[in-house]
Amino acid sequence: MDRLTAMQVFSEVAQRGSFTAAAEHLEMSRVMVTRYVGELESWMGARLLQRSTRRLSLTDAGSVCLAQCRRMLELSQEMRDQSGQPGQAPQGMLRMTASMSFGIAHLATAVTDYLARYPAVSVDMLMVDRSVNLIEDRVDLAVRISGELDPGLVARRIAPCRSVVCASPAYLARRGRPETPGDLARHNCLTYSNFGKGEWRFLRGDERVSVAVGGNLSANEATVLTQATLAGAGIALQPTYLVGPLIRAGQLVRLLPDWSPPELSIWGVYLSRRHAPASLRTMLDFLIERFGGEPGWDLD
Repeated sequence: MDRLTAMQVFSEVAQRGSFTAAAEHLEMSRVMVTRYVGELESWMGARLLQRSTRRLSLTDAGSVCLAQCRRMLELSQEMRDQSGQPGQAPQGMLRMTASMSFGIAHLATAVTDYLARYPAVSVDMLMVDRSVNLIEDRVDLAVRISGELDPGLVARRIAPCRSVVCASPAYLARRGRPETPGDLARHNCLTYSNFGKGEWRFLRGDERVSVAVGGNLSANEATVLTQATLAGAGIALQPTYLVGPLIRAGQLVRLLPDWSPPELSIWGVYLSRRHAPASLRTMLDFLIERFGGEPGWDLD
């Protein structure tokens, strides 16, 4: 837990008498405000706020804690005022997380270029194929791929994430080429084990089609499925940031080009706009500059 931020959140809740009002002032979700207060109460080993349907009030422990928190925040501000310089370049540690596939394919190179521009910043990259808890894992910036985000999260859209259906020339020579989405039911489809395993969805204009698919291989990681597709194991539905270059090179063949899987987005997710350090803000700006608009990996 970032205890200093938790202290600030608790102080705002106490001052404003409302989780919602504190969240609006801090430009933070109410969920995050509640979580920070709960984490602080756990750390203190005492209930700090008495919650009722009409109002919040401080407990005895909360009153003592509030005074201590305010002293800590004042000291922290004094330290920043003494050490910070106007227009100071981004510096310090930035902890990031992203999926293994996007991290290897694009993010590692982008971060390297960012560090060349901002040499006073250090980056710790956590590559996992799950959504981490930003507070518990002490993550400053999570790069996530999703259609919809939890409304309680603060995020900026980095780039679109489009997917295509594809297979190797060897597989198509052996099994034939599907001409409609329904034909996929008769093919060996390589699927994700953690989402969309049994159903692929497609759009064409106003048409919406869902197809039950199955095969002899599933995985929770996109790079594994891409390598299996290259080896001729079956048909896969994959993001263009992975397979776009392979399709251009002729190593994979795009299938059903008139039908599009639902488009996702690549997001930069973080805890609070108000307290985002310069390293986080400049990293987001850099990634949007690098990947925003129409990414170079797309096919259309």
